[in-house]
Amino acid sequence: MSRVAEGVSPLELADYQKAVRLVLRHPLVTPGYPDRVALATVRRWAGQLRTDLMEVLGYRLVTTADTARLQRAQDGLDATRPALTRAGRPFDRRRYAYLVLTLAALGRHGAQVALGELADAVAADAVRIDGLGLDTARKPDRDAFVDAVTWLTERGALTLADGSATAWAGDPERAEALYDIDREILLAVHHPTRVLQHLASVTALLDSGSALGMSAGRAGRRRDQARRARRLVLENPVAYYADADTELLGQLRAPALAEDLERLTGLTVERRAEGVALIDTSGRLSDIRFPGGGTVAQAALLLAARISAAVQRSGRHALELLPAPTAAERLAARARRIDAALPTRSVIAEFAAPDEPDTAAAYQTHEPYETHDEAGEERGESRYPFVTDSWLRGRLKEITGEYGAGFAADLRGDPGRLLDQALDLLAAMSLIARVDGGALALPLLARYRGVTARVKTRTAAQLPAQLPAQTALFADDPVKDPTP
Repeated sequence: MSRVAEGVSPLELADYQKAVRLVLRHPLVTPGYPDRVALATVRRWAGQLRTDLMEVLGYRLVTTADTARLQRAQDGLDATRPALTRAGRPFDRRRYAYLVLTLAALGRHGAQVALGELADAVAADAVRIDGLGLDTARKPDRDAFVDAVTWLTERGALTLADGSATAWAGDPERAEALYDIDREILLAVHHPTRVLQHLASVTALLDSGSALGMSAGRAGRRRDQARRARRLVLENPVAYYADADTELLGQLRAPALAEDLERLTGLTVERRAEGVALIDTSGRLSDIRFPGGGTVAQAALLLAARISAAVQRSGRHALELLPAPTAAERLAARARRIDAALPTRSVIAEFAAPDEPDTAAAYQTHEPYETHDEAGEERGESRYPFVTDSWLRGRLKEITGEYGAGFAADLRGDPGRLLDQALDLLAAMSLIARVDGGALALPLLARYRGVTARVKTRTAAQLPAQLPAQTALFADDPVKDPTP
């Protein structure tokens, strides 16, 4: 029997699970973010939360009078949880740079700061970074800077006392904004666990490699692997068995994993032949809704249906089967892309790791496909149906021709960008794996083999139409979608 939430009565368990989902969904909680009652909810259960989150997931919860900060253990590089602009779009590299420089500049100011003064301070630092800069005479630079400031404002680190940031972004010569600075929230926002100047690779930010080495003995290692397995299921749409090494595979199959996660979150763990998923049908925990509204989500859903239909073909029309990159290979590829932009001149060499281990080797201690399952059967190399880029472009052209009346005009007119964003969304949901020359259909995609859609009739008073979708029941073998 699970020992999670031992101090919580059955009558209060639902309220406790709500607090768990809240802090997992919003790792930073302040008096006004994500709403005015969230902090009180978390603080009520702070003691039990600290115990359970550390025991089950290896996460540390730090609470103060005005903040609750969840410090996650990171096992991989995840691009699916970006900071968002005022328009709801993911931050680009410029906005992330401005955000970090703004945090640094705020540390040098007093209780208040004018937006123009803050921009000048950030500009003085940005000009020393190759390819960055901040020219307040340029509207795109001002918009990017205000997006960074607004992100901090939404979380309460800054509070608008007078003026308007939007007006300043429109004309800094005629408008200004004044902000109060909350030091406690600023400290909670920027609470690094590593000194960045000591890092020679982005993989040094990750915890799994070092965490597995910290616990002595077999019992300690087993506990660390159990936490890693629970994190894998919690933080991803699905945990595929094919990606797991021997020890992690055993923990993913263990009954205790489902018992602990279900009691902690109030959600349901579902197992299938290819993996295990945490089912969130209400969206109480998920950060990505799929299926969802918007052009990209609609195009992705319809594209998923066409890929799934192609997978069902047999004989000479059957798709070619190819192996998917392992989790370690995907991590290594992401790390190489990020490390290519690392400003090595700012690394303090004497404190950095002298010899960074090979990323794939560091995160794959066992051969992933040459192991045995519980029945003793050898696990062969997993191969998945492959669709080419040209095939995907053709299917998107068909989708746009049939349903394009409900798509946003800018994306409808740029099919390359729409296809790229749709494939990124499908990859984020673990429905496909993007590879050179196309994509591989993963088992979870079978959930969407029966999608149907229609375009609503548009009138002058209506917004662009949505594509309501009805998904067929999945077959016996695929894993169920955790965030429908």
